[in-house]
Amino acid sequence: MKLLKASVFCLLVAFSANTEMHAQKFSSLDKSPLDAAAYPASSKVTNKTMKVIYSRPQLNNRELYDLVPLGKVWRLGANESAEITFYKDSHFGDTPVKAGTYSLFAIREEKTWTLILNKDLNAWGAYSYNPDNDIARAKGLVSIDAESIEAFSIAFDEEGTMYLAWGTTRVSLPFKS
Repeated sequence: MKLLKASVFCLLVAFSANTEMHAQKFSSLDKSPLDAAAYPASSKVTNKTMKVIYSRPQLNNRELYDLVPLGKVWRLGANESAEITFYKDSHFGDTPVKAGTYSLFAIREEKTWTLILNKDLNAWGAYSYNPDNDIARAKGLVSIDAESIEAFSIAFDEEGTMYLAWGTTRVSLPFKS
């Protein structure tokens, strides 16, 4: 019995001494977490028309206009470029679009933002953006709200209008099926 107890004790010591044998390395939390917005927005509706997956950068006492310069292509979020999936044929602005997944970019302008649907996927930021692969462009209307939103956000209303919000800037783009 003493031999069995000694053997079990030795095994336990051996296994506990080698904790890295099964340890998994996890990266630290992303400062711009991944999020998604879908239309219809209700969680009770499982048959969605579209869904956007994007990362949410924070203002962190910075100005939106320093982070998203005028006239330059922006990835519409942080990290990888935002992606939008249409589950059925739709329209992006006035352009008919086939069901599928596309990247989503924006160009900030004074009174409108140009929103861009592009066929390149899995792109990091806008560094590899290729305008030759644009599917459609549409003008989103800009408005200013009294409430400031710290983290970049995308949402849809009941009619299918997509809203972008960051700081006090709001951009809206209606969709139609």
